[in-house]
Amino acid sequence: MKVEVWSDFVCPFCYIGKKQLEKAIQDTGYIGQVEVELKSFLLDPTTLEDSDESIYEHLSKKYGMPIDEVKKMTNSVVQRANEVGLQYNFDELKTANTLKAHRLSKWAYSKGKGIEFSERVFHAYFIEGKAIGKEDVLIKLAEEVGLESKEVEEILKSNRFSEEVEKDIQQAQIYGIRGVPFFVFENKYAISGAQPQELFKQTVKKVAEEKGLKPSLQMLGGDGDICSDGHCDI
Repeated sequence: MKVEVWSDFVCPFCYIGKKQLEKAIQDTGYIGQVEVELKSFLLDPTTLEDSDESIYEHLSKKYGMPIDEVKKMTNSVVQRANEVGLQYNFDELKTANTLKAHRLSKWAYSKGKGIEFSERVFHAYFIEGKAIGKEDVLIKLAEEVGLESKEVEEILKSNRFSEEVEKDIQQAQIYGIRGVPFFVFENKYAISGAQPQELFKQTVKKVAEEKGLKPSLQMLGGDGDICSDGHCDI
């Protein structure tokens, strides 16, 4: 089963939705039978690469609200994140231009590390408050998932994988995607936003059944004492 997910690394609901999809795949027993590909989406391509503006300041300007009110507004997002096991740290968040992170993600996919790198970037931003728009931070994150720092530096110095990012954005426009996360299952079904968990579970199950996939057995606990091939572990 193929699931394409349009998202941006500074979108709080994208990380939440990613975890919801992963849980749905696990709960339905289709781990290892679902290919998940994160597609690029830029919520604000005009954000400065070296921005040090806090997320509170940014939202205050955007909505014309006092910072105290903005903090109250983000509390509901923090609570939603907690429900999927994420401890968001809005106090440390700063705005970030994510184009370089998306380009590196595309390259990481070509190296078989796309999912690992994307997860690391999400975690670094929302949990650790790292400046994911800055090259030195991205190089470090890439190294942590096993990617070569010299190759990362070469990608960042060039314009490589910009076309791949732009193709994702153009495809999003064709689909009429105006907000993320946006999930497309087998080019047939779509979920917009971090919807209730049950919807993700039902959709994964529905698409899997249509494709004739069978759920894998889910092991409860580790291996106990067993007998096999005429021998017993005594």
